[in-house]
Amino acid sequence: MSLPLIITPDAEEDLADAKSWYERKRKGLGEQFILCVEAAFDHIGRFPAAAQEVYPGVRRLVIKQFPYGVFYRLDQDQIAVLAVYHSKRDPRGWQERASM
Repeated sequence: MSLPLIITPDAEEDLADAKSWYERKRKGLGEQFILCVEAAFDHIGRFPAAAQEVYPGVRRLVIKQFPYGVFYRLDQDQIAVLAVYHSKRDPRGWQERASM
């Protein structure tokens, strides 16, 4: 039995912002980004403990083709996506979400 994957509102906002930015760069690139993120979500759903723990209780899966990571917490009853974060941004942003 797989755990439900919950995307927090902050992570939803991350996704929308990144998709818009990529779409402004090149038509269709935002959609390509979303497809890669969805593939990462699928991988996390199938193998939730496979990604490296990068902060106490938080794991990161790097998104293929884009410089982003999916930061999530694996709980007993769900997988909570805390952030979809660019690798060059200050990590304190997603770390603050992890301590809430």
